[in-house]
Amino acid sequence: MSKHIKIMGLLILLAVMAGCSPHFHLDFLGKDQITEVVVIESASKDKVLMVDVSGIITSASNPNILNREKNILSSIRYRLEKAAEDRLIRGIILRVDTPGGEVTASDIIYNEIRLFKQKTGVPVVVLGMGVMASGGYYIASASDYIITHPTAITGSIGVISIFPNIQDLFDKLGIKVNIIKSGKMKDSGSTFREMTSEEEAVFQSVVDELYQKFLDVVLEGRNELLSQEQLKAIADGRIYTAGQALELKLIDEIGYFDTAFEKAKQMAGIRNAKLVTYTYYPKSKTNIYASTSDSLSLSSDDESDIRKIFPSLQAGFYYLWLPQDQR
Repeated sequence: MSKHIKIMGLLILLAVMAGCSPHFHLDFLGKDQITEVVVIESASKDKVLMVDVSGIITSASNPNILNREKNILSSIRYRLEKAAEDRLIRGIILRVDTPGGEVTASDIIYNEIRLFKQKTGVPVVVLGMGVMASGGYYIASASDYIITHPTAITGSIGVISIFPNIQDLFDKLGIKVNIIKSGKMKDSGSTFREMTSEEEAVFQSVVDELYQKFLDVVLEGRNELLSQEQLKAIADGRIYTAGQALELKLIDEIGYFDTAFEKAKQMAGIRNAKLVTYTYYPKSKTNIYASTSDSLSLSSDDESDIRKIFPSLQAGFYYLWLPQDQR
């Protein structure tokens, strides 16, 4: 029996059981509405909200049955809107663990954070986890303060353009593709032939413009710490350790979750606060490192490895750290 048939059978069974017993509820399916869960208790009414951003940043839908909001853009906006409605939310900790992703998706999340800050005045502290690279750092630039774990990897400021070429494979298989087009550039980036020097120049101009956009975003966030000349010298796509990033002024501090929690309270002007999060699966949130099955990750278990994600990437432009698999 295939995986899809099994899932369909489970859904049918659940529907039948729901009809027979309206009060029956399987907890692993989560709540129907997002729920606030207190992760760290406090006598104070003030709250600091923890939001996770993990996996590849993309606007594509995630077919995972447990994913209620389908894509990361919807998830981020939903949580920020809910936080903006709660006057007791005094700060946000954005935990970022991503190698980056799509240019536009990264920019939308960046803008949503900026709009939230403008609307509410609530400070946003970023905590870089294992990897906060490229689009992850782009998003972090919207925050008021950037902290990374001592062993985190960050940086990778730059743009990568991916255009697979399967011409040689088709030649070996004896397959030919006929293209009828309205202009010579209409099939630019085609996977069926080599890219011309003229096409390469066009795509390079796009990459250059998107790269400048990345630099502008970082400069806006680090304008008192980095000059444009200093930034360009270090923004060649390379990654940095936490210590290197601190020395280069790409981050503000090295620490752990407690560091970010204290900083968020300090920037909010409060001494104590509850730590809360929003989830469809409240029983999974017993502490800050508990399983986050409804976190803002767009990666399934099989997709979490960058080597497995690479074949599924579409042609396009990415703020993404994409190390090449040498095996």
